[in-house]
Amino acid sequence: QIGMEKKLPNILVTGTPGVGKTTFCRLLQETLPEENIDKFEFICLSEEINEKKLYHEWNEEFNVPEFDEDLVCDEMESRMQAGGVILEFHSCAFFPERWFDIIVLLRTNNTQLYDRLAARGYKEKKITENIQCEIMEVTSEEVYESYQKERIMELQSNFPEDMQTSVEAVSSRIKTTISENLVTNKNLPLEMTE
Repeated sequence: QIGMEKKLPNILVTGTPGVGKTTFCRLLQETLPEENIDKFEFICLSEEINEKKLYHEWNEEFNVPEFDEDLVCDEMESRMQAGGVILEFHSCAFFPERWFDIIVLLRTNNTQLYDRLAARGYKEKKITENIQCEIMEVTSEEVYESYQKERIMELQSNFPEDMQTSVEAVSSRIKTTISENLVTNKNLPLEMTE
């Protein structure tokens, strides 16, 4: 079959722990079928890292795995090449830039962030470190240093209405990206679309 359409875009959803990445991804995945875009797979990378043991050491202080970037990238490569992935993770600089068409950077205010992390049962030291990361814009800096600005959508995630507005904005961007890819592929020489 001659490929008249490019693979679905890949979306990275990132931000400091507690900004609402997982909730956002689930809402986005639920919304896409309503938009007749139903071929996306949601991957919570931290779960994959734990389930597939993509780490060598466990950080006892923060009770998290110290993931191995090479193991993670090797595990994800074929899935990312296939397209149609919504990948959620708190870090992003080690991913190949070519993997993602849209990068969603979620942000939240410190009061909301503190409350969310405390509700998860995080220890005070872990809460403080995550809030400092948000204040110092660690993830934001990582995103803007790693990806082209036009691919980045920086969105607020303080309240439920923010989440819905952001999901609608990203859904719209996905549809636009798919349309642009279809037009681009129609203009490719035949041998490049097979």
